[in-house]
Amino acid sequence: MEKIRLSIVIPAKNEAEGLGILLPELVDWAGYDELIVVSDGSSDATAEVARSYGAKVIVHNESMGNGASIKNGFREATGEWVLFMDGDGQHRVESVIAILQEMKKGEAAMVVGARSSDGQASKWRHLANAFYNRFASFVTGNKIRDLTSGLRIVVASRFSEVLDLLPNGFSYPTTSTMAFMRSGYVVRYVGVDVLKRKGRSHIRVFKDGMRFLLIIFKVATLYSPLKVFIPISSLLFLLGLVRYIYTYATMGTFTNMSALLMVSAVQVFLVGLVSEQITALMYQAKSRR
Repeated sequence: MEKIRLSIVIPAKNEAEGLGILLPELVDWAGYDELIVVSDGSSDATAEVARSYGAKVIVHNESMGNGASIKNGFREATGEWVLFMDGDGQHRVESVIAILQEMKKGEAAMVVGARSSDGQASKWRHLANAFYNRFASFVTGNKIRDLTSGLRIVVASRFSEVLDLLPNGFSYPTTSTMAFMRSGYVVRYVGVDVLKRKGRSHIRVFKDGMRFLLIIFKVATLYSPLKVFIPISSLLFLLGLVRYIYTYATMGTFTNMSALLMVSAVQVFLVGLVSEQITALMYQAKSRR
């Protein structure tokens, strides 16, 4: 197999401690051609630590978000394959080698490092991620082992097609996974071990709870909206029908509540139908570029 140029992109916000552990291991391994660290509004020595290990450093003077760091790092990358990993010291070189070996088989456009339950930051995060994985698997019809993992390798030409779809926040792994699957590209998973992160997490349960809830809707809108909207619409219509049968049998009338539920069912279905068309048009526009 012809040598393929590999770029590594690491988004980092105040991750001097984690980078001080990760980067020496990467340098000793030396299996990459380019190392890029994006310091996203860091107030510590993140940039200095990265430069000391030969990394190309992109500095955001203000925090722009994890997704924005991924996008800006990718734009600077020159490799045919680009590996994304977190800078908090959780990922190991052994995991990088494992997903790289899977990528070399030539079947996948993206390979994701799937974390075990032991590798989750907290019990709450484990439960939330388990729900996301099940929900995304239902929507796509494919087994998704880790929807939100930050360790993944992609074919750069394929990733560039969906770059504009990525958000600036923490849900870039979700968006990229669903966009690849929606485009018909093969996504593979490799089980990996992760270490306890160094430093404080930038994710807050209450602050980011709504953001993670939006991941669910993003999964639906990026892949198959009707798979979500039709069950909701059917449930509302069924409730309205049951309510109508009950009130007609007991009071001989058709109540406003029954009408409201049925009308809501129709509205939800129509919203889903429009969303399905918008999703199809969005991907058609991307494929023509």
